[in-house]
This record gives sequence, structure tokens and C-alpha cells, in this order.
Amino acid sequence: MTDFPYGSALIVGAGSGISASLARQLSALGVKVGLAARNVEKLQLLIEQTGASAFAADVSQPASVAALFEEAAGALGGPDVVIFNAGARLRGPLAELDPADVEKAIATTAFGGFLVAQQAAQRMIPHGRGAILFTGASASVKGYAQSAPFAMGKFALRGLAQSAARELGPMGIHVAHFVIDGAVRSQMRPDLAEKPDGTLSPEAIAQTYIDVLRQHRSAWSLEVEVRPWTENF
Repeated sequence: MTDFPYGSALIVGAGSGISASLARQLSALGVKVGLAARNVEKLQLLIEQTGASAFAADVSQPASVAALFEEAAGALGGPDVVIFNAGARLRGPLAELDPADVEKAIATTAFGGFLVAQQAAQRMIPHGRGAILFTGASASVKGYAQSAPFAMGKFALRGLAQSAARELGPMGIHVAHFVIDGAVRSQMRPDLAEKPDGTLSPEAIAQTYIDVLRQHRSAWSLEVEVRPWTENF
């Protein structure tokens, strides 16, 4: 038994980093977990570890997102918690970027966030409870050189979170945005020996999400910023 306030969670844009850590921690709390990604084959090990359900979806397409939530409702019920972790990174000089590629990137990071939040809200509003969490980045608050598309998408996602929180919070739905301000640790990006904990542990990030989901409604967070202790402000 657990005192965790939610029974089902859908993680959209699931992968091997933050999403995987969230899936493991939520599953350990007895939560039914769903994982959505364009390529679900990459999630097989995580599915075996957590018993999660997997759904193929393209978050930039309204019909695909609607179908995702129909499938998830059948497999999970709810879901009570929806975590949007999808994003598209596109780098290059502003004068040389392909407009079509930029459009696709923003469609995933920003428009996809809207589509997922809309579907989640439609299901949560009648019940008067639920949580919608958005994963942001350093680019949510500062646009870096040669990274305009990513900044555009993440700025928009942050705006969506703020608007949704003000609209849905009074209806009992907790909306929160997480600024992941730093590099997330992985096998491809390990800590440097001379700079321990210079990257963000995905397990520690996931624990922060869990802590926010446990918050009492009298003291809900809208935005949480996490960074390694070595990261510059």
C-alpha cells in the first residue's frame, strides 16, 4: 500500500532518461504506467522492468494523440497523471535553417504539448482531479545561439503550462512545468571524474516529479527548476 495520490500515469515522449526513471519510480509506487513514443521497440527493456503498457504515437498529429488517449484509457483507466516529455532538438545558424525542419520541431515540442494537454484536460475536468506535468529545459528560459527552434518550442511549452495552470488549477488539476537546467546524466554523457555530480541524475529528477505530485493542493508548485550544483545561473 502507498499514500501516493494517483493510480495511473501516461508518460508521453518516453525514452531511456528521465522518462525511464519516472516509469520505474511510479511503478514502484503501485501506479499503472503507460509509455508513449514514436518507436515503442526501444522501450522493451523498460516495459519488462516496470510492467508498463506501451503505445505508439506521433504527438504532432491530432488524430494520433486522440487515439493514444483512447488506448491509454482502456489499458490504464484515467490516466490520472500525464507527463509530457517529448521534444525535438534542431540546431544550426538562423540564416541556414530549413523552415520545414523548424516547423516539424515546433510541432513536436509545442503543438504536441498542447494536443496532449487538451486530451488530458478533457478527461480530467469531469473528475475534478489529475495532474499534467511538462518537461522543460534551459531553453525554456534562455535561448542559446544556433538553437532557435528548440528555444521557440520550449518557450511556447512554458507559456502553455502557465496558462493551463491558471485555468485548470481551480478545477482541481495540478499543472507544473520543470526546467531541467543542465545536462542529464546517461551512459553517453557520464559525470567527469574531476566534476562529480556535474550532471543531473535522472533518478533525482524523477524523484522531484514524484515530490511535486505528492503536494497538497494548498501549496501546489507551478514551476520547479533543477540544476547540478556546479551549473552556472
